[in-house]
Amino acid sequence: MENNIPNRAAICQTLMEHAQTDPDIFVLCSDSRGSAGLAPFAEAFPQQFVELGIAEQDLVSVAAGLASCGKKVFAASPACFLSTRSYEQAKIDVAYSDTNVTLIGISGGVSYGALGMSHHSAQDIAAMAALPNMRVYLPSDRHQTKQLIEALLQDRKPAYVRVGRNPVADLYSAENTPFVLDQAVWLRGKGEKTHVALIACGETVQPACAAADLLAAEGIRASVLDMYCVKPLDRAAVLAAAQNAQAVVTVEEHSPFGGLGALVAQTVSAHCPRKVINRALPDAPVITGTSAEVFRYYGLDAAGIVQAAKEAIGCRTS
Repeated sequence: MENNIPNRAAICQTLMEHAQTDPDIFVLCSDSRGSAGLAPFAEAFPQQFVELGIAEQDLVSVAAGLASCGKKVFAASPACFLSTRSYEQAKIDVAYSDTNVTLIGISGGVSYGALGMSHHSAQDIAAMAALPNMRVYLPSDRHQTKQLIEALLQDRKPAYVRVGRNPVADLYSAENTPFVLDQAVWLRGKGEKTHVALIACGETVQPACAAADLLAAEGIRASVLDMYCVKPLDRAAVLAAAQNAQAVVTVEEHSPFGGLGALVAQTVSAHCPRKVINRALPDAPVITGTSAEVFRYYGLDAAGIVQAAKEAIGCRTS
């Protein structure tokens, strides 16, 4: 894979690699093969690709039908529509029926930038995590995305994978991508006593690592957990991080309700009480702009996470 590519491109490349020898892999799109980065798959494997048009409810139901016939189905659509327009179908046809469908929410969070609230998906983690049997994943780079898709090809359970639209820098490498399905990855401070634990998912993991480095320069020790598996949450890792820290900061490109921050706070408050601060999008219409501009405005960038970490441990901030 080339460097610095969107995670959606990594999904396509991984599925194409495995579809060469596995005719049961099927990819479905809702007039979104271009934005999903799946056009190369459609061209290379037309017999394993289904275009549903702008019909998200049909997309999910047809995906479930194919899965019930033994196919390994990946259904992609913009996260803002997949998690709302087809929620009933995701609930009944996929989650309740426990079918082997991976729903891929593309351009998640604020990826669509200037298109505004109609195209932002700040509720999808909470919505999908609330469905029994539905797992929720937000991979942080192309290498982790590849590992995740390969793991999902090996099981037969429902999943929702949310990826952004923009290229992301590598956190891992092809030779070193620590990955066990449903286990968070320690990027900083494993087993160490720290001042603050930073727990992030998806495209907020990069700025969390940058924030940890900035904090270290000021003598503030921070651990970093890449919680790509929002559901099932790796509670053991959360508690290990919290027990070794004075406070916890969660970071997510999502509403403050029902997402990573809420799940971490529930776990920490029940088993290892610590102050938990959640850096998230606001409970209000989000401003328009590029992902970087939105992150900076709401403190989801490295500087904002540093500020939240200092607040959490009682340091003065300028």
